[in-house]
Amino acid sequence: MSRIHSQPVKTFNIAFDESEFSEAKFAAMVAKKFKTDHHEFLLKPEDFLEQLPEAMNALDHPSGDGPNSYIVSKITRQAGITMALSGLGGDELFAGYPVFRYAQKMQQQKWLWSLPQPLRALMASGIVMAKNNSQSEKLAQYIKAESYKVRDTFAVSRQISSISQLSKIISEKYNGNDSVKQTANELLRENEKLPLLSQVSVAEISTYMQNVLLRDTDQMSMAVALEVRVPFLDYKLVEYVMGISDAYKNPVFPKKLLVESLGDLLPDEVVHRKKMGFVFPWQRWLKSELKEFCNKHIHSLAEKGFVHKDGLLNRWNRFLNGAQDVRWLDMWLCVVLEHWLEKNKIEY
Repeated sequence: MSRIHSQPVKTFNIAFDESEFSEAKFAAMVAKKFKTDHHEFLLKPEDFLEQLPEAMNALDHPSGDGPNSYIVSKITRQAGITMALSGLGGDELFAGYPVFRYAQKMQQQKWLWSLPQPLRALMASGIVMAKNNSQSEKLAQYIKAESYKVRDTFAVSRQISSISQLSKIISEKYNGNDSVKQTANELLRENEKLPLLSQVSVAEISTYMQNVLLRDTDQMSMAVALEVRVPFLDYKLVEYVMGISDAYKNPVFPKKLLVESLGDLLPDEVVHRKKMGFVFPWQRWLKSELKEFCNKHIHSLAEKGFVHKDGLLNRWNRFLNGAQDVRWLDMWLCVVLEHWLEKNKIEY
């Protein structure tokens, strides 16, 4: 009889400066419990800058998330790993994102949408005037939506810049088409009998996860010869979880049903810590180490025919000066777009 020899499972934690290794203690705690071969990597700005050109050149479409996936995949591959597991689908299936709580709140306050549309529009304007930032813009759009239903509000949750914000930097008139809203609307009209949280899952899986997260993960991992598998997206599991009552998935804490199904396999300190998304410290980098790189591409994009030059440059300067209504992602996507146009020699 032959004996199968298996390598110990390798786990990783990546941080961007020494102060951020506080999160590493949770990864190390789990690694110790399951006796994995655990590694911690400190990714400094200069390391990222060195790899940024190859990450950007690996993109075959503009993507703000792509470089993140590329760098993480490359670090994993350089550690000798050829196949990795991704948690993609966990938040989407088990109500791990804030959008699930937003959907519940709108359901609870659906009386608001019984008010006349002009009155709701006036309320929305007042909210933006009172506190002009990205959060107030989104809240205003929720209030002005046709209804409180997921099919009419979901697109706002995945919106990066509002139509009013885009109109200040894009010269072409918006034609009213919103592919995210259209996709969610069509799918949810067919699935309105699903529990509320499952409706949000349908929208998440069919839009942002499918067209951004999965696409970026597949493309960027393949660029460095790494295979990534997504066990949470097994179709049997997806079909089963979609039919489960909201009472079991109610997000009193992120991914409640998934966490509870694991019993005591995860320490309480890991389960009930503050939820942290995996993002690079772009806010800081765009104003420091990446400032020159971004400034070059922003000014180049400003010269394109479809862009309001003064509007874009004003937005960039306001970001650098700390304006609350301009997020780093608003500007980073402009940088990525210009790099992609330049690389592919696309004139506009």
